[in-house]
Amino acid sequence: MKSLKLFLALTFIFNIAIAQTQSIDQEKSVVEFKIGAMGFGKAKGTFKNMKGEFNFNKSNLKNSNFEVCVDASTVNTKNKKRDKHLKNEDFFNVEIYPTICFESTSITKLNDTYITKGNLTLHGTTKEIEIPFSFKNNTFTGTIEINRLDYDLGEGTGTFMVSDKVKITITCVVE
Repeated sequence: MKSLKLFLALTFIFNIAIAQTQSIDQEKSVVEFKIGAMGFGKAKGTFKNMKGEFNFNKSNLKNSNFEVCVDASTVNTKNKKRDKHLKNEDFFNVEIYPTICFESTSITKLNDTYITKGNLTLHGTTKEIEIPFSFKNNTFTGTIEINRLDYDLGEGTGTFMVSDKVKITITCVVE
């Protein structure tokens, strides 16, 4: 009888541990960005190949965490010439900095929104940021705005040609 209780307890704990770690669906997950261009337009693009660990449990935020990266070389603005330029040393320098990563340090809930604090590493520079997000139907959706110059992206490009503010929407679908 003791061994049956032990077996059931271990099975329960094992199932909880599995339920907290989700796999990222790379086909459905994407990072989208919008940035002002030439003082009047917007350039839009995406990054794909999201990988990492996604551990989220609404009932246990203290032990939830994210460690997620996207492949910088997947930048796609639907303009091959611009994409090639974004991949070189003027911007993402994908040869030296192949990934863009976020690692959470905390997750809290405020009304119907979650907020994760953590470190964004982009172009070899790490800065602490906050991402407000929702989590519904196994989909994490968050939007932030960063200053590209804080990450030394396109330093030689003026802010008229390319705005310093970048709006980023992260959609991470987990299985």
